[in-house]
Amino acid sequence: MTKVLPLSADSWNAGRVARGPRRRFALAALMLGLALPARARAAETALAASVKAVYLYKFLDYVEWPPMAFAGADSPIVIGVAGSEEVFGELRDILVGRTAQGRPLQARRVVEGEALDGLHLLYLGRQIGPAQEAWLARWRERPILFVSDAPQGAGALGVINFTLVRGRVRFEVSLPAAERAGLKLSSRMLSVAERVIGAR
Repeated sequence: MTKVLPLSADSWNAGRVARGPRRRFALAALMLGLALPARARAAETALAASVKAVYLYKFLDYVEWPPMAFAGADSPIVIGVAGSEEVFGELRDILVGRTAQGRPLQARRVVEGEALDGLHLLYLGRQIGPAQEAWLARWRERPILFVSDAPQGAGALGVINFTLVRGRVRFEVSLPAAERAGLKLSSRMLSVAERVIGAR
C-alpha cells in the first residue's frame, strides 16, 4: 500500500518524480523528448500515478463540501476517476480502510459522458477526449472537486490541475472554479499550491 504522508509543504511534494540515477535519466529524457525504453516509461507512469493518487486522497481533508452534497452524516466521500486506470488502481489501494472528515471513502471508475451524481471529486486523466468540455459543462456548478491534467491549466477543466515542476508533481488551484462549485478550500492547501488563480 502506498504510504500517505501528513500535510506539510514538503509532503505535498509527495512525488519527486526523479529519484536516483535511473529516474533522473528517465525524467531528463522525457523532458527532452527522447524515446525511453518501455520498462523505464512504465516505471515513470506508475510513479506519477501513485503520486497523483496520494494527492487525491490528501485533498479530501482540505476541501469543505456543502451539506447538500451528502445524503447523510455517514455518507461516503466518492472519488471518481476517468481516463486513467493507473490512477484508479493506485487510489483504490490507498483508500482501503481509510476515512476523511469522518466519512468512509469510495473509488469509482467513470466513463466519459456518464452522469456524475453522487461524486464528490472527479479526476480527469489525459486520456479523456475533446468531447469532455461538453460533458462537464452541465456539472460545473455542482459540488464536485474537478482535478485534471489539462495542458491549459487550472480553471480550464476544473478546480485543481496537476503540473510537473522541476521533476515534482505539483498542483495549481482555481478559486473561481471552486466558488462556482460551492466548495471552500483550506488556506493550508492554497499555501502549498504552485499557483492560485483568483487569489485576492
